[in-house]
Amino acid sequence: MAPHADVDDVDFNVVRLPAPERPSFSESPPRLLIIGAGNRGITYAAAIGESTNGVCVGVVEPIAVKRRLLGQKYIWGKSEPSEGQEFEDWKQFLLWEVERRKRAALGENVPEGVDGVFICVQDHMHMAVVLGLAPLGLHIMCEKPLAPSLDDCVTIYRALSLDSSLAPSTIFSIGHVLRYSPHNMLLRKLLLEDKVIGEVMAVNHTEPVGWWHFTHSYVRGNWRKESTSAPSLLTKSCHDMDIIYWLLCSPPPGSSKPAHLPTSISSSGSLQYFNRAHKPTEAGNATNCLSCNYESSCQFSAKRIYIGPQMGGQKEHFVRIVLPEIEDCVAAGGLEAGKKALLAKLEEDYEPAMPASEVSKRSWFGRCVYEADNDVCDNQTVTLSWDNDPIAADCETSPQALTGRGSKTATLHMVAFAKKVCQRFTSIYGADGEIYADSNTITVQDFKTGEKKTHYPPVPLGEGHGDADAGLARQFVLAIDRVKNHGENATDAQTQYLGCSLDDMIRSHALVFAAEEARKEKIVLDFPSWWERKVASKLKV
Repeated sequence: MAPHADVDDVDFNVVRLPAPERPSFSESPPRLLIIGAGNRGITYAAAIGESTNGVCVGVVEPIAVKRRLLGQKYIWGKSEPSEGQEFEDWKQFLLWEVERRKRAALGENVPEGVDGVFICVQDHMHMAVVLGLAPLGLHIMCEKPLAPSLDDCVTIYRALSLDSSLAPSTIFSIGHVLRYSPHNMLLRKLLLEDKVIGEVMAVNHTEPVGWWHFTHSYVRGNWRKESTSAPSLLTKSCHDMDIIYWLLCSPPPGSSKPAHLPTSISSSGSLQYFNRAHKPTEAGNATNCLSCNYESSCQFSAKRIYIGPQMGGQKEHFVRIVLPEIEDCVAAGGLEAGKKALLAKLEEDYEPAMPASEVSKRSWFGRCVYEADNDVCDNQTVTLSWDNDPIAADCETSPQALTGRGSKTATLHMVAFAKKVCQRFTSIYGADGEIYADSNTITVQDFKTGEKKTHYPPVPLGEGHGDADAGLARQFVLAIDRVKNHGENATDAQTQYLGCSLDDMIRSHALVFAAEEARKEKIVLDFPSWWERKVASKLKV
Protein backbone atom coordinates (compact mmCIF):
# COMPACT_ATOMS: atom_id res chain seq x y z
CA MET A 1 0.00 0.00 0.00
CA ALA A 2 2.93 2.38 0.64
CA PRO A 3 4.34 4.19 -2.41
CA HIS A 4 7.87 3.35 -3.48
CA ALA A 5 10.51 5.67 -2.06
CA ASP A 6 13.14 7.38 -4.19
CA VAL A 7 16.73 7.82 -3.06
CA ASP A 8 17.74 11.43 -2.46
CA ASP A 9 20.00 12.76 -5.23
CA VAL A 10 22.53 14.22 -2.81
CA ASP A 11 22.75 11.85 0.15
CA PHE A 12 22.37 8.20 -0.74
CA ASN A 13 21.82 7.31 2.93
CA VAL A 14 18.58 9.29 3.02
CA VAL A 15 15.31 7.97 1.58
CA ARG A 16 12.31 10.26 1.18
CA LEU A 17 8.75 9.05 0.71
CA PRO A 18 6.34 11.10 -1.44
CA ALA A 19 3.04 12.16 0.11
CA PRO A 20 0.04 9.92 -0.66
CA GLU A 21 -2.14 11.15 -3.49
CA ARG A 22 -5.87 11.73 -3.24
CA PRO A 23 -7.71 9.07 -5.31
CA SER A 24 -9.53 10.30 -8.41
CA PHE A 25 -13.31 10.74 -8.23
CA SER A 26 -15.73 8.38 -9.92
CA GLU A 27 -18.86 9.67 -11.62
CA SER A 28 -20.92 8.60 -8.58
CA PRO A 29 -18.60 9.11 -5.60
CA PRO A 30 -19.24 7.25 -2.33
CA ARG A 31 -21.64 9.06 -0.01
CA LEU A 32 -20.72 8.96 3.68
CA LEU A 33 -22.62 9.51 6.93
CA ILE A 34 -20.92 10.53 10.20
CA ILE A 35 -22.52 9.04 13.33
CA GLY A 36 -21.25 11.03 16.31
CA ALA A 37 -20.10 14.64 15.89
CA GLY A 38 -17.45 14.65 18.59
CA ASN A 39 -13.74 14.97 17.95
CA ARG A 40 -13.41 11.73 15.98
CA GLY A 41 -16.47 12.50 13.88
CA ILE A 42 -15.12 15.94 13.02
CA THR A 43 -11.72 14.41 12.20
CA TYR A 44 -13.21 11.95 9.73
CA ALA A 45 -15.56 14.54 8.22
CA ALA A 46 -12.52 16.74 7.52
CA ALA A 47 -10.57 13.79 6.14
CA ILE A 48 -13.42 12.85 3.78
CA GLY A 49 -13.41 16.35 2.29
CA GLU A 50 -9.63 16.72 2.08
CA SER A 51 -8.18 13.27 1.38
CA THR A 52 -10.77 10.88 -0.08
CA ASN A 53 -12.74 10.44 -3.29
CA GLY A 54 -16.04 10.51 -1.43
CA VAL A 55 -18.42 13.14 -0.02
CA CYS A 56 -19.80 13.65 3.48
CA VAL A 57 -23.58 13.99 3.13
CA GLY A 58 -25.08 13.55 6.60
CA VAL A 59 -24.49 13.65 10.36
CA VAL A 60 -26.09 11.88 13.31
CA GLU A 61 -25.64 13.59 16.68
CA PRO A 62 -27.99 14.11 19.67
CA ILE A 63 -26.34 17.37 20.82
CA ALA A 64 -27.71 20.07 18.55
CA VAL A 65 -24.73 22.42 18.71
CA LYS A 66 -22.30 19.66 17.74
CA ARG A 67 -24.59 18.49 14.94
CA ARG A 68 -24.94 22.00 13.58
CA LEU A 69 -21.23 22.83 13.74
CA LEU A 70 -20.18 19.69 11.86
CA GLY A 71 -23.01 20.11 9.34
CA GLN A 72 -22.26 23.75 8.60
CA LYS A 73 -18.54 23.12 8.19
CA TYR A 74 -18.62 19.92 6.13
CA ILE A 75 -22.12 19.29 4.72
CA TRP A 76 -24.72 22.05 4.17
CA GLY A 77 -22.65 25.19 4.67
CA LYS A 78 -24.50 28.44 5.36
CA SER A 79 -27.84 27.13 4.11
CA GLU A 80 -30.29 25.06 6.16
CA PRO A 81 -29.97 21.24 6.19
CA SER A 82 -32.19 19.38 3.78
CA GLU A 83 -33.92 16.01 4.20
CA GLY A 84 -31.51 13.21 5.03
CA GLN A 85 -28.64 15.46 6.11
CA GLU A 86 -29.12 15.48 9.91
CA PHE A 87 -30.50 13.08 12.52
CA GLU A 88 -30.62 13.14 16.29
CA ASP A 89 -29.67 9.49 16.76
CA TRP A 90 -28.84 6.41 14.73
CA LYS A 91 -32.26 4.87 15.27
CA GLN A 92 -33.89 7.91 13.70
CA PHE A 93 -31.58 7.48 10.71
CA LEU A 94 -32.39 3.77 10.53
CA LEU A 95 -36.14 4.40 10.42
CA TRP A 96 -35.71 7.15 7.85
CA GLU A 97 -33.49 5.00 5.62
CA VAL A 98 -35.89 2.05 5.71
CA GLU A 99 -38.76 4.37 4.77
CA ARG A 100 -36.63 6.08 2.09
CA ARG A 101 -36.00 2.73 0.43
CA LYS A 102 -39.70 1.91 0.49
CA ARG A 103 -40.53 5.24 -1.10
CA ALA A 104 -37.83 4.76 -3.73
CA ALA A 105 -39.23 1.32 -4.60
CA LEU A 106 -42.61 2.96 -5.22
CA GLY A 107 -41.02 5.35 -7.67
CA GLU A 108 -41.12 8.43 -5.45
CA ASN A 109 -38.51 11.15 -5.76
CA VAL A 110 -36.37 10.68 -2.65
CA PRO A 111 -32.90 11.82 -1.55
CA GLU A 112 -30.03 9.59 -2.61
CA GLY A 113 -28.95 7.16 0.10
CA VAL A 114 -25.55 6.76 1.72
CA ASP A 115 -23.02 4.07 0.87
CA GLY A 116 -21.07 3.96 4.11
CA VAL A 117 -20.97 5.22 7.68
CA PHE A 118 -18.30 6.29 10.14
CA ILE A 119 -19.38 5.20 13.63
CA CYS A 120 -17.84 7.65 16.12
CA VAL A 121 -20.13 7.31 19.17
CA GLN A 122 -19.03 6.32 22.68
CA ASP A 123 -17.34 2.93 22.91
CA HIS A 124 -20.16 1.22 24.79
CA MET A 125 -22.58 2.11 21.97
CA HIS A 126 -20.54 0.55 19.16
CA MET A 127 -22.14 -2.88 19.23
CA ALA A 128 -25.71 -1.58 19.19
CA VAL A 129 -25.03 0.76 16.27
CA VAL A 130 -23.05 -1.80 14.25
CA LEU A 131 -25.63 -4.55 14.68
CA GLY A 132 -28.54 -2.15 14.22
CA LEU A 133 -27.24 -0.84 10.90
CA ALA A 134 -25.78 -4.10 9.56
CA PRO A 135 -29.06 -5.25 7.90
CA LEU A 136 -28.99 -2.12 5.73
CA GLY A 137 -25.95 -3.51 3.92
CA LEU A 138 -23.93 -0.31 4.34
CA HIS A 139 -20.16 -0.29 4.49
CA ILE A 140 -19.07 0.47 8.06
CA MET A 141 -16.01 2.05 9.66
CA CYS A 142 -16.24 1.70 13.44
CA GLU A 143 -13.98 3.82 15.61
CA LYS A 144 -11.67 1.89 17.93
CA PRO A 145 -12.06 -0.02 20.13
CA LEU A 146 -14.56 -2.34 18.46
CA ALA A 147 -16.32 -2.78 21.83
CA PRO A 148 -15.36 -2.42 25.50
CA SER A 149 -15.69 -6.14 26.29
CA LEU A 150 -14.42 -9.31 24.65
CA ASP A 151 -17.91 -10.83 24.55
CA ASP A 152 -19.23 -7.82 22.63
CA CYS A 153 -16.33 -8.04 20.17
CA VAL A 154 -17.12 -11.71 19.60
CA THR A 155 -20.80 -10.89 19.11
CA ILE A 156 -19.96 -8.31 16.43
CA TYR A 157 -17.57 -10.73 14.72
CA ARG A 158 -20.18 -13.48 14.63
CA ALA A 159 -22.88 -11.17 13.27
CA LEU A 160 -20.71 -9.83 10.46
CA SER A 161 -18.68 -12.90 9.50
CA LEU A 162 -21.08 -15.81 10.02
CA ASP A 163 -24.14 -14.14 8.49
CA SER A 164 -23.69 -14.93 4.81
CA SER A 165 -26.21 -12.27 3.81
CA LEU A 166 -23.88 -9.51 5.04
CA ALA A 167 -20.25 -10.59 4.83
CA PRO A 168 -19.73 -10.95 1.06
CA SER A 169 -21.23 -7.58 0.08
CA THR A 170 -20.01 -5.15 2.72
CA ILE A 171 -16.71 -3.68 3.90
CA PHE A 172 -16.07 -3.40 7.62
CA SER A 173 -13.19 -1.34 8.94
CA ILE A 174 -11.93 -0.53 12.42
CA GLY A 175 -10.36 2.76 13.54
CA HIS A 176 -6.85 1.34 13.94
CA VAL A 177 -5.56 4.37 12.08
CA LEU A 178 -1.85 3.80 12.82
CA ARG A 179 -1.79 1.13 10.12
CA TYR A 180 -2.42 3.87 7.57
CA SER A 181 0.24 6.46 8.41
CA PRO A 182 2.97 6.73 5.74
CA HIS A 183 5.50 6.21 8.55
CA ASN A 184 4.11 2.88 9.74
CA MET A 185 3.33 1.62 6.25
CA LEU A 186 6.97 2.14 5.30
CA LEU A 187 8.15 0.58 8.56
CA ARG A 188 6.16 -2.59 7.87
CA LYS A 189 7.44 -2.75 4.30
CA LEU A 190 11.04 -2.46 5.49
CA LEU A 191 10.52 -5.20 8.07
CA LEU A 192 8.33 -7.75 6.30
CA GLU A 193 8.94 -7.24 2.61
CA ASP A 194 12.45 -5.81 2.34
CA LYS A 195 13.64 -7.62 5.52
CA VAL A 196 16.23 -4.90 6.09
CA ILE A 197 17.22 -6.23 9.53
CA GLY A 198 16.57 -9.92 8.91
CA GLU A 199 14.71 -11.99 11.48
CA VAL A 200 13.14 -9.82 14.18
CA MET A 201 14.43 -10.71 17.65
CA ALA A 202 12.86 -8.07 19.91
CA VAL A 203 10.68 -4.96 19.88
CA ASN A 204 10.42 -2.19 22.47
CA HIS A 205 7.50 0.14 21.75
CA THR A 206 6.52 3.19 23.83
CA GLU A 207 3.26 5.13 23.77
CA PRO A 208 3.83 8.44 25.61
CA VAL A 209 0.30 9.65 26.20
CA GLY A 210 1.41 13.06 27.47
CA TRP A 211 0.80 14.29 31.01
CA TRP A 212 -1.83 16.91 30.17
CA HIS A 213 -3.49 14.73 27.52
CA PHE A 214 -3.90 11.97 30.08
CA THR A 215 -5.54 14.36 32.57
CA HIS A 216 -7.93 15.57 29.86
CA SER A 217 -9.08 12.17 28.58
CA TYR A 218 -8.34 9.64 31.32
CA VAL A 219 -8.68 11.61 34.57
CA ARG A 220 -11.34 14.21 33.77
CA GLY A 221 -12.73 12.93 30.47
CA ASN A 222 -14.94 10.19 29.08
CA TRP A 223 -12.34 7.40 29.37
CA ARG A 224 -11.51 7.83 33.05
CA LYS A 225 -13.42 4.86 34.49
CA GLU A 226 -13.23 1.23 33.46
CA SER A 227 -16.87 0.64 34.45
CA THR A 228 -18.22 3.34 32.10
CA SER A 229 -15.61 2.98 29.38
CA ALA A 230 -12.84 0.36 29.43
CA PRO A 231 -9.24 -0.10 30.61
CA SER A 232 -6.83 2.53 29.25
CA LEU A 233 -4.89 -0.24 27.50
CA LEU A 234 -7.98 -0.74 25.33
CA THR A 235 -9.22 2.84 24.95
CA LYS A 236 -5.77 4.36 24.36
CA SER A 237 -3.25 1.67 23.49
CA CYS A 238 -5.27 -0.79 21.44
CA HIS A 239 -3.67 1.22 18.61
CA ASP A 240 -0.27 0.08 19.85
CA MET A 241 -1.22 -3.52 20.49
CA ASP A 242 -2.58 -3.57 16.95
CA ILE A 243 0.69 -2.20 15.53
CA ILE A 244 2.62 -4.94 17.34
CA TYR A 245 0.18 -7.52 15.98
CA TRP A 246 0.45 -6.02 12.48
CA LEU A 247 4.26 -6.06 12.51
CA LEU A 248 4.90 -9.37 14.25
CA CYS A 249 1.82 -11.56 13.77
CA SER A 250 0.34 -10.73 10.37
CA PRO A 251 2.04 -12.31 7.35
CA PRO A 252 3.32 -9.92 4.65
CA PRO A 253 1.12 -9.02 1.65
CA GLY A 254 0.53 -11.92 -0.70
CA SER A 255 1.47 -14.57 1.85
CA SER A 256 -0.88 -17.45 2.57
CA LYS A 257 0.73 -18.24 5.92
CA PRO A 258 -1.48 -18.09 9.03
CA ALA A 259 -0.91 -15.42 11.69
CA HIS A 260 2.01 -16.11 14.03
CA LEU A 261 0.32 -15.55 17.40
CA PRO A 262 2.17 -15.03 20.70
CA THR A 263 2.79 -17.93 23.04
CA SER A 264 2.54 -15.96 26.26
CA ILE A 265 1.43 -12.55 27.53
CA SER A 266 2.12 -10.79 30.81
CA SER A 267 1.41 -7.26 32.00
CA SER A 268 1.87 -4.98 34.97
CA GLY A 269 0.56 -1.51 35.71
CA SER A 270 -1.72 0.55 37.88
CA LEU A 271 -3.14 3.98 38.63
CA GLN A 272 0.05 5.29 40.18
CA TYR A 273 -0.43 9.00 40.61
CA PHE A 274 -3.83 10.51 39.95
CA ASN A 275 -5.46 9.81 43.32
CA ARG A 276 -6.21 11.60 46.56
CA ALA A 277 -3.01 10.37 48.24
CA HIS A 278 -0.96 12.68 46.01
CA LYS A 279 -3.06 15.80 46.56
CA PRO A 280 -0.95 18.74 47.80
CA THR A 281 -1.77 19.86 51.33
CA GLU A 282 -2.22 23.43 50.12
CA ALA A 283 -5.15 22.33 47.95
CA GLY A 284 -7.23 21.53 51.01
CA ASN A 285 -10.74 20.26 50.24
CA ALA A 286 -11.02 21.93 46.83
CA THR A 287 -12.63 19.82 44.14
CA ASN A 288 -12.33 22.38 41.33
CA CYS A 289 -9.21 24.12 40.05
CA LEU A 290 -10.74 27.57 39.82
CA SER A 291 -11.69 27.58 43.52
CA CYS A 292 -8.39 26.10 44.72
CA ASN A 293 -5.71 28.07 46.59
CA TYR A 294 -3.00 25.90 45.03
CA GLU A 295 -4.19 26.43 41.43
CA SER A 296 -1.47 28.89 40.36
CA SER A 297 1.26 26.43 41.42
CA CYS A 298 -0.33 23.24 40.08
CA GLN A 299 0.83 21.90 36.73
CA PHE A 300 -2.55 20.15 36.34
CA SER A 301 -4.56 23.36 36.74
CA ALA A 302 -7.38 23.24 34.22
CA LYS A 303 -7.06 26.99 33.77
CA ARG A 304 -3.39 26.67 32.86
CA ILE A 305 -3.93 23.67 30.61
CA TYR A 306 -6.85 24.98 28.55
CA ILE A 307 -5.88 28.67 28.50
CA GLY A 308 -2.12 28.50 29.10
CA PRO A 309 0.68 27.37 26.76
CA GLN A 310 0.87 23.67 27.70
CA MET A 311 -1.06 22.30 24.73
CA GLY A 312 0.78 24.27 22.10
CA GLY A 313 -0.80 23.86 18.68
CA GLN A 314 -3.23 21.19 19.88
CA LYS A 315 -5.30 23.52 22.06
CA GLU A 316 -8.26 23.96 19.68
CA HIS A 317 -8.73 20.22 19.40
CA PHE A 318 -9.22 19.77 23.16
CA VAL A 319 -10.93 23.06 24.00
CA ARG A 320 -13.66 22.15 21.52
CA ILE A 321 -14.33 19.00 23.56
CA VAL A 322 -14.68 21.04 26.77
CA LEU A 323 -16.85 23.71 25.12
CA PRO A 324 -18.33 22.60 21.76
CA GLU A 325 -19.80 26.06 21.11
CA ILE A 326 -16.44 27.85 21.53
CA GLU A 327 -16.37 28.88 17.86
CA ASP A 328 -19.78 30.54 18.17
CA CYS A 329 -18.65 32.39 21.30
CA VAL A 330 -15.54 33.72 19.58
CA ALA A 331 -17.45 34.63 16.43
CA ALA A 332 -20.03 36.58 18.45
CA GLY A 333 -17.75 38.38 20.92
CA GLY A 334 -14.12 37.82 20.03
CA LEU A 335 -11.37 35.93 21.82
CA GLU A 336 -12.18 37.43 25.22
CA ALA A 337 -15.77 36.23 24.99
CA GLY A 338 -14.50 32.76 24.12
CA LYS A 339 -12.12 32.80 27.07
CA LYS A 340 -14.90 33.94 29.42
CA ALA A 341 -17.22 31.15 28.25
CA LEU A 342 -14.45 28.58 28.63
CA LEU A 343 -13.64 29.70 32.17
CA ALA A 344 -17.34 29.53 33.07
CA LYS A 345 -17.38 25.94 31.83
CA LEU A 346 -14.28 25.04 33.83
CA GLU A 347 -15.79 26.61 36.97
CA GLU A 348 -18.66 24.12 36.96
CA ASP A 349 -18.43 21.97 40.08
CA TYR A 350 -20.51 19.47 41.96
CA GLU A 351 -21.91 19.99 45.44
CA PRO A 352 -20.53 17.82 48.28
CA ALA A 353 -24.01 16.34 48.81
CA MET A 354 -24.37 15.26 45.17
CA PRO A 355 -24.41 11.44 44.97
CA ALA A 356 -21.31 9.91 43.38
CA SER A 357 -23.55 8.21 40.82
CA GLU A 358 -24.72 11.63 39.63
CA VAL A 359 -21.23 13.12 39.62
CA SER A 360 -19.93 10.30 37.47
CA LYS A 361 -22.54 10.87 34.74
CA ARG A 362 -20.53 13.67 33.14
CA SER A 363 -17.01 14.91 32.64
CA TRP A 364 -15.93 17.87 34.80
CA PHE A 365 -12.99 19.39 32.94
CA GLY A 366 -12.22 21.85 35.77
CA ARG A 367 -12.10 19.06 38.34
CA CYS A 368 -9.15 18.53 40.68
CA VAL A 369 -7.17 15.61 39.25
CA TYR A 370 -6.60 14.28 42.75
CA GLU A 371 -10.33 14.24 43.55
CA ALA A 372 -11.59 12.66 40.33
CA ASP A 373 -13.33 9.28 40.13
CA ASN A 374 -10.84 7.86 37.60
CA ASP A 375 -9.50 4.32 38.04
CA VAL A 376 -7.66 3.42 34.81
CA CYS A 377 -3.92 2.76 34.64
CA ASP A 378 -1.64 5.75 34.10
CA ASN A 379 1.38 3.46 33.62
CA GLN A 380 1.39 -0.04 32.12
CA THR A 381 3.71 -2.47 30.39
CA VAL A 382 2.80 -5.52 28.32
CA THR A 383 5.24 -8.26 27.33
CA LEU A 384 4.47 -10.68 24.52
CA SER A 385 6.60 -13.73 23.69
CA TRP A 386 6.64 -15.97 20.62
CA ASP A 387 8.07 -19.48 20.25
CA ASN A 388 9.58 -20.88 17.08
CA ASP A 389 6.66 -21.79 14.85
CA PRO A 390 7.87 -23.07 11.46
CA ILE A 391 5.28 -24.13 8.92
CA ALA A 392 5.69 -27.86 8.36
CA ALA A 393 5.33 -27.76 4.59
CA ASP A 394 7.98 -25.07 4.29
CA CYS A 395 10.43 -26.94 6.51
CA GLU A 396 10.71 -29.72 3.94
CA THR A 397 11.56 -27.40 1.06
CA SER A 398 13.16 -24.27 2.44
CA PRO A 399 15.93 -23.53 4.93
CA GLN A 400 14.19 -20.21 5.57
CA ALA A 401 11.12 -21.85 7.11
CA LEU A 402 11.40 -19.79 10.30
CA THR A 403 11.50 -16.44 8.50
CA GLY A 404 8.94 -14.30 10.24
CA ARG A 405 7.99 -17.14 12.57
CA GLY A 406 10.96 -17.41 14.90
CA SER A 407 11.01 -16.81 18.65
CA LYS A 408 10.95 -13.16 19.72
CA THR A 409 9.63 -10.77 22.35
CA ALA A 410 7.83 -7.45 22.25
CA THR A 411 7.25 -4.94 25.01
CA LEU A 412 4.70 -2.14 25.01
CA HIS A 413 5.00 0.68 27.54
CA MET A 414 2.05 3.07 27.92
CA VAL A 415 2.97 6.00 30.18
CA ALA A 416 1.02 9.12 31.10
CA PHE A 417 3.96 11.20 32.30
CA ALA A 418 5.71 12.36 29.15
CA LYS A 419 6.27 15.61 27.31
CA LYS A 420 5.62 13.87 24.00
CA VAL A 421 1.91 13.51 23.20
CA CYS A 422 1.19 10.25 21.36
CA GLN A 423 4.50 10.57 19.46
CA ARG A 424 5.30 6.90 19.67
CA PHE A 425 8.84 5.58 19.38
CA THR A 426 9.98 2.04 18.69
CA SER A 427 13.25 0.11 18.74
CA ILE A 428 13.31 -3.08 16.67
CA TYR A 429 16.24 -5.46 16.98
CA GLY A 430 16.93 -7.98 14.22
CA ALA A 431 19.55 -10.59 13.48
CA ASP A 432 21.09 -8.41 10.74
CA GLY A 433 20.44 -4.90 12.04
CA GLU A 434 18.27 -2.62 14.10
CA ILE A 435 15.65 0.06 13.52
CA TYR A 436 14.70 3.12 15.53
CA ALA A 437 11.40 4.72 14.51
CA ASP A 438 10.09 7.87 16.20
CA SER A 439 6.86 8.68 14.30
CA ASN A 440 8.77 11.08 12.02
CA THR A 441 11.81 9.17 10.80
CA ILE A 442 12.94 5.55 10.48
CA THR A 443 16.65 4.87 10.96
CA VAL A 444 18.06 1.52 9.86
CA GLN A 445 21.47 0.26 11.01
CA ASP A 446 22.82 -2.62 8.90
CA PHE A 447 25.16 -4.91 10.90
CA LYS A 448 26.58 -6.57 7.78
CA THR A 449 27.68 -3.45 5.93
CA GLY A 450 27.85 -0.94 8.78
CA GLU A 451 25.64 1.35 6.72
CA LYS A 452 23.16 3.64 8.45
CA LYS A 453 20.17 4.83 6.43
CA THR A 454 17.41 7.24 7.50
CA HIS A 455 13.99 7.20 5.88
CA TYR A 456 11.78 10.28 5.90
CA PRO A 457 8.09 9.65 5.28
CA PRO A 458 6.13 12.81 4.37
CA VAL A 459 5.52 15.25 7.20
CA PRO A 460 1.76 15.52 7.93
CA LEU A 461 0.12 18.91 7.67
CA GLY A 462 -2.04 18.51 10.79
CA GLU A 463 -2.27 16.31 13.86
CA GLY A 464 -4.21 13.25 12.69
CA HIS A 465 -1.88 10.55 14.03
CA GLY A 466 0.75 11.41 11.42
CA ASP A 467 -1.69 11.50 8.48
CA ALA A 468 -3.12 8.17 9.67
CA ASP A 469 -6.66 9.51 10.16
CA ALA A 470 -6.68 10.76 6.59
CA GLY A 471 -5.00 7.53 5.48
CA LEU A 472 -7.69 5.30 6.96
CA ALA A 473 -10.49 7.48 5.60
CA ARG A 474 -8.82 7.50 2.18
CA GLN A 475 -8.46 3.72 2.02
CA PHE A 476 -11.94 2.98 3.42
CA VAL A 477 -13.68 5.29 0.96
CA LEU A 478 -11.49 4.03 -1.89
CA ALA A 479 -12.53 0.46 -1.10
CA ILE A 480 -16.19 1.52 -1.18
CA ASP A 481 -15.65 3.26 -4.52
CA ARG A 482 -14.07 0.14 -6.03
CA VAL A 483 -17.10 -1.92 -5.00
CA LYS A 484 -19.71 0.68 -5.93
CA ASN A 485 -18.30 1.91 -9.22
CA HIS A 486 -15.80 -0.65 -10.49
CA GLY A 487 -17.43 -4.00 -9.82
CA GLU A 488 -14.90 -5.29 -7.31
CA ASN A 489 -15.82 -7.85 -4.67
CA ALA A 490 -16.10 -6.39 -1.17
CA THR A 491 -13.84 -9.03 0.36
CA ASP A 492 -11.15 -8.41 -2.23
CA ALA A 493 -11.46 -4.63 -1.84
CA GLN A 494 -11.12 -4.90 1.92
CA THR A 495 -7.99 -7.02 1.55
CA GLN A 496 -6.37 -4.83 -1.10
CA TYR A 497 -7.21 -1.34 0.14
CA LEU A 498 -7.62 -1.79 3.90
CA GLY A 499 -5.37 -4.78 4.55
CA CYS A 500 -7.25 -5.62 7.74
CA SER A 501 -9.82 -8.40 8.01
CA LEU A 502 -12.36 -9.17 10.72
CA ASP A 503 -10.03 -11.96 11.83
CA ASP A 504 -7.25 -9.40 12.30
CA MET A 505 -9.57 -7.16 14.29
CA ILE A 506 -10.70 -9.88 16.70
CA ARG A 507 -7.14 -11.17 17.23
CA SER A 508 -5.76 -7.68 17.81
CA HIS A 509 -8.46 -6.87 20.37
CA ALA A 510 -8.01 -10.28 22.01
CA LEU A 511 -4.37 -9.45 22.76
CA VAL A 512 -5.55 -6.44 24.77
CA PHE A 513 -8.14 -8.37 26.77
CA ALA A 514 -5.62 -11.17 27.43
CA ALA A 515 -3.05 -8.64 28.65
CA GLU A 516 -5.58 -7.07 31.01
CA GLU A 517 -6.48 -10.47 32.42
CA ALA A 518 -2.79 -11.24 32.94
CA ARG A 519 -2.28 -7.88 34.69
CA LYS A 520 -5.21 -8.24 37.06
CA GLU A 521 -4.44 -11.86 37.94
CA LYS A 522 -0.65 -11.26 38.04
CA ILE A 523 0.10 -14.22 35.82
CA VAL A 524 1.95 -15.12 32.65
CA LEU A 525 -0.93 -16.10 30.42
CA ASP A 526 -0.71 -18.97 27.93
CA PHE A 527 -2.21 -17.22 24.94
CA PRO A 528 -3.01 -20.18 22.62
CA SER A 529 -5.07 -21.96 25.28
CA TRP A 530 -6.67 -18.65 26.36
CA TRP A 531 -7.56 -17.89 22.74
CA GLU A 532 -9.15 -21.29 22.22
CA ARG A 533 -11.14 -21.06 25.45
CA LYS A 534 -12.21 -17.40 25.35
CA VAL A 535 -12.52 -16.70 21.63
CA ALA A 536 -12.11 -19.53 19.10
CA SER A 537 -14.65 -21.81 20.78
CA LYS A 538 -17.25 -19.02 20.54
CA LEU A 539 -16.61 -18.37 16.86
CA LYS A 540 -17.58 -21.86 15.78
CA VAL A 541 -20.97 -22.25 14.14
